[in-house]
Parts: sequence; structure tokens; C-alpha cells
Amino acid sequence: MKKKAIVLFSGGLDSTTCLFWALDQGYECETLTVSYGQKHEREVRAAKEIADKLGVKQHFVTLDFPWLSSSSLVDSKQEIPDLPMEEIESGKIPSTYVPGRNLVFLSIAASLMDSLHADAIVAGPNAIDFSGYPDCTPMFFKAAAEAINRGTERGVTGGVEVLAPLMDLSKTDIVKLGDKLGVPFELTWSCYSGGDKPCGHCDSCKLRARGFAEAGVKDGSVK
Repeated sequence: MKKKAIVLFSGGLDSTTCLFWALDQGYECETLTVSYGQKHEREVRAAKEIADKLGVKQHFVTLDFPWLSSSSLVDSKQEIPDLPMEEIESGKIPSTYVPGRNLVFLSIAASLMDSLHADAIVAGPNAIDFSGYPDCTPMFFKAAAEAINRGTERGVTGGVEVLAPLMDLSKTDIVKLGDKLGVPFELTWSCYSGGDKPCGHCDSCKLRARGFAEAGVKDGSVK
């Protein structure tokens, strides 16, 4: 029997590459997409389009946590920062950080995993080309995996894996991997600002653009 994986899936470059990676590894996948008031709700549509294309079962959850408005990614009154690359990579936590987002997402994924008796959770954090979020680090994911294995029926009876296959890859390497796996880049959405086309100014757009440029791969999402 195939092992089953729950893939945390935003519809962005990283999570889509993770989904294709998990399928390539032989996992039977189901996706989990979370709406939490993000300005780039456009990514949820991307997630649905990609999962539909693959014929993968999808799960959607909506969170209404008013305090997440402390993040410029959620609060309509705050501007998404337009920072130079050196500041993006400085390690300073930017205003786009959503408090405890990956901790919450992994908890929801763990509950879904436990109910379905799945074998793994797959997520797409990256600690090389990223914006300094503390919940995108190897140390955090190691601790989260231990908690999930100690706090779920599936964990204590059989053990589960919390996989972050992109953790140690640069954005350039992620693009190369996605290209190799056949990721439909034109369907993915990374921009923090939402809208009809990527803004080109947010952290995510800049890191994505550099990754494609250095990989020598065309980004089909940019018209």
C-alpha cells in the first residue's frame, strides 16, 4: 500500500514543488490549504487549480484570528514592505511575519493526518532564501515533528514523518527541482500583494525572480 501524506499547500512555488516531490516519492497525497485573511487570497485559487489538475483530494480551512492583523500580510491598513535584497536576507523578522502561522498550520495538518491515519506531513519551508521567519527553520520543524509524534494517536502508535524537503535548498535549487518534476510554474502564485499579476516588489516576488533568473528557467506566471 502507498504511504499517505498531507501536503500543506498554498499554491505557491515552494508548496507546489513539495506536492510534486511527494507524488514523485510515491506518496498518495491530500492537500490542506488555509485561508487566514491574507491579502494574497489569490493563492488559494492557485492551490485549487493545481490540485484539480493533478486530481488530488483537497481540504480547505478558514481561520478567523483577529490578532493576525498585526501582520502586514493580513492588515489592509499596512503596506507590504518593498525592501532591498540585502535587507530581506538580513535575518530581521519583517512585518509580513504572521504570528505562529506554521505552528497553527502544522497543528491542523496533524489533526487531519491523525483522522486519516496518514503517514506523513509535507511542508515547504526554506531556511536559505527566506525572509527570516522563525517558524521556517530546521530547529522549529524538528521540535514540531517531535510534538506531533508525542501528541497524536498515529504518532504514538506508529510514528509519522514531518518532511520539509526544501529546507536546505536555495530558491534557485527549488526552481531547478520544480522544473525537473514538471511543476506548472504558470499556475503558481507567490506574490504577497494579491491582485491580478505579481507586484514584483514584495519579498516573495524578489526571491522568486532571482531564483528563476539564476536557474535559467522561464517563470510562466510573469506575463
